[in-house]
Amino acid sequence: MSEQAELEDIVFKSPLLMPLLKRWDEIALPDCWLVAGAIAQTVWNHAFGLPSSHGINDLDIVYFDADDLSEQAEADHATRVREMFSDLPVWIDVKNEARVHCWYEAKFGYPIPPYKSTLDAITTFPTTATAVGLRPNGEGLECCAPFGLSDLLNGIVRPNKKQITQAIYEQKVHRWTAVWPRLTVMDWDG
Repeated sequence: MSEQAELEDIVFKSPLLMPLLKRWDEIALPDCWLVAGAIAQTVWNHAFGLPSSHGINDLDIVYFDADDLSEQAEADHATRVREMFSDLPVWIDVKNEARVHCWYEAKFGYPIPPYKSTLDAITTFPTTATAVGLRPNGEGLECCAPFGLSDLLNGIVRPNKKQITQAIYEQKVHRWTAVWPRLTVMDWDG
């Protein structure tokens, strides 16, 4: 089985991810992807024999709309999507990747250049295992995984140093290893 097929098999069994993916067209946002932690955490739960929603606090949906960088538009989309999926027991975070550069420095202490697309943004996600995006494509899933799927499917947490700091990485590792202690964590300098 290919890594893509293995990932699809895990995701298609998820009671958290599938309601979103089944109604993906209704989300109706440009260059839109389900990304990051919830995908990785779903895979880790499967790999470690844990309940499918174990440790999953939120679902991240990202899109790219360079024509409207307003905070209000992003908030309106987030509210609409949360209402659509109000039956899911997790927070749904909706972010316009075209506007991340507008607030990034205030939150993390250093500026970043504007992203060119959602795929560009995914290449900066903090770990190789979480730098993954999915969206429906026919009967399967389109997958954006700039670092491949091997780390994700093998429970390996490796820093993606393209944008994050060591402190951000270590904060994520601390939380994740408390919830998924069987992860293999690569040192920042490793």
